[in-house]
Amino acid sequence: MFDKILIANRGEIALRVIRAAREMGIKSVAVHSTADADAMHVRMADESVCIGPPSSTESYLSIPAIIAAAEVTGAQAIHPGYGFLSENAAFVQIVEDHGLTFIGPRAEHIRVMGDKITAKDTMKKLGVPCVPGSDGGVASLEEAQRLGGEMGYPVIIKATAGGGGRGMKVAHNAKEMENAFYSARSEAKAAFGNDEVYIEKYLTTPRHIEIQIFGDGKGQAVHLGERDCSLQRRHQKVLEEAPGPCITEEERARIGKICADAVAEINYAGAGTIEFLYENGEFYFIEMNTRLQVEHPVTEAIFGVDLVREQIRVAEGLPLSFGQDDLQINGHAIEVRINAETVPAFAPRPGKITAYHAPGGLGVRMDSALYDGYSIPPYYDSLIGKLIVHGRDRREALARLDRALGELIVDGVENTVPLFEMLLGEEEILTGNYNIHWLEDWLERTFKP
Repeated sequence: MFDKILIANRGEIALRVIRAAREMGIKSVAVHSTADADAMHVRMADESVCIGPPSSTESYLSIPAIIAAAEVTGAQAIHPGYGFLSENAAFVQIVEDHGLTFIGPRAEHIRVMGDKITAKDTMKKLGVPCVPGSDGGVASLEEAQRLGGEMGYPVIIKATAGGGGRGMKVAHNAKEMENAFYSARSEAKAAFGNDEVYIEKYLTTPRHIEIQIFGDGKGQAVHLGERDCSLQRRHQKVLEEAPGPCITEEERARIGKICADAVAEINYAGAGTIEFLYENGEFYFIEMNTRLQVEHPVTEAIFGVDLVREQIRVAEGLPLSFGQDDLQINGHAIEVRINAETVPAFAPRPGKITAYHAPGGLGVRMDSALYDGYSIPPYYDSLIGKLIVHGRDRREALARLDRALGELIVDGVENTVPLFEMLLGEEEILTGNYNIHWLEDWLERTFKP
């Protein structure tokens, strides 16, 4: 059993891990940049270590600094949270080379799933349905145009090392292909240092459905249903809910078993998410995230499990504390991401919090590192909180979300709370009848000049 773990992250996810560790009787070590010296995760951890200046490349992405912090404090394991180094295979290997335990999957699985082409090929072999597309990278415009004609437009060009919507361009016809192809390659090179791209059929009105899986690293794995993450802008998730309002029990069981069997076959360890586009009753694999997701609380709410606790247990070599038959869905949960951003431009707005009050009551959870007087630094992601509600059904969850948004106070900075208050007045949101393009279309209609 671990006595002490280091959290290589910041903000609400660092707090989330600290809380789980404390309930397990494990001490926690927070790392922080100079900009985060007064951050809540630093205050709540048992120990803290400053690892560098504000720039994430010199602090939260500094592998030597994080390893040194673990060694000087006597931490036995490192939890990466999400973002930063959470899907860096080289980091995992270095952690293990220093006699520490990485709380997450093996480096080989992160490496395989981190490359979109390799991940797709691997999933095909494991029986996971995939979007029709190129068999690897596409090196020339001529090849891209040929594939576009064979698959039929529209198609989407994606960076093989991509993520977060960067290096992704849509071509609706042959005329648009040239600009989309070179634009995607240029953006991929700038963002990831790798300009390789691949091409897939572009589904016109899909939903974004992801399956939460968990493996013990020894050939056993389960799935914890799906989350619907279709409300997006610029490929960034805004609201997530579980279970998906459009997924039947039969579909859930079918795709869940496919995913659990796939990760069991490769002896996957820990939490992971297999993401799909879903259209006309069919699932199409797009990527696998080999880490905890931002939206994991909605899954925890409907299944009554602590996914971070389970991550720590599996890293300690313990078996899963639940089997597939133990996992029964209870009610409905919704999460909204509260960002310090303007609406509708979604421009970051760091600043000082002059008043903060978290909502409460039955079925309400607020994951945030905010407090009165806290100054949000301008160096990191604009996510400042996640409001999660749980009800007996979707209707009750929506009513609870409406009530909780009314209680939430975040003064001093512009934020996205008003966006969600507006969305709750839309029929498509109330009925769950939306797809991945709905929010951007709605924003354009609602805020047109």
